[in-house]
Amino acid sequence: MKRLFDFIASLLGLIILSPIFIIIALFVCFGSKGGVFYKQIRVGKGDKDFKVYKFRSMIIDADKDGLLSIGRDGRDPRVTKIGYILRKYKLDELPQLINVLKGEMSLVGPRPEVRKYVDLYNNEQKEILKYRPGITDIASISFRNENDLLAQSSNPEQYYIEEIMPQKIALSLEYIKTRTFIKDIKLILKTIF
Repeated sequence: MKRLFDFIASLLGLIILSPIFIIIALFVCFGSKGGVFYKQIRVGKGDKDFKVYKFRSMIIDADKDGLLSIGRDGRDPRVTKIGYILRKYKLDELPQLINVLKGEMSLVGPRPEVRKYVDLYNNEQKEILKYRPGITDIASISFRNENDLLAQSSNPEQYYIEEIMPQKIALSLEYIKTRTFIKDIKLILKTIF
């Protein structure tokens, strides 16, 4: 039932939001050099890599300077002007509806991580790799100010690995144990609002 709901909701979402996609694409194209979409390899269900789609919100090759976006109020200097707005309202995440339609992601589930950080998971944490990753989850909502937290640290990557990532995984594991269709709907609504 979850996969059927994901398929129908993502298809309808892509159709209904297509005018917004076009407007965002134009802003991204004219706002800075580079393509409309940013594709990054993430780890999905079954520990398999897949490309996650986002609207490009950073300058070209920004990930060569680190995988984490750091800066108060999302003001990482690598983020473009339009990218700041997209990130603030999470509009850069909308193309992940394509990943949901393809079956690589779900609307709700543990957020997919890059391989570099997944390789640090212990056996208990690897349990989340048995489930389809999601566009949103309780950890995304709880850590919506992650950039601000990282900006306060003298070593943001270490802080992410030792503090934030374990907390996010713990929330994801708790979600997996208690997930229901109604809980997913509530998380979707909470994410929107």
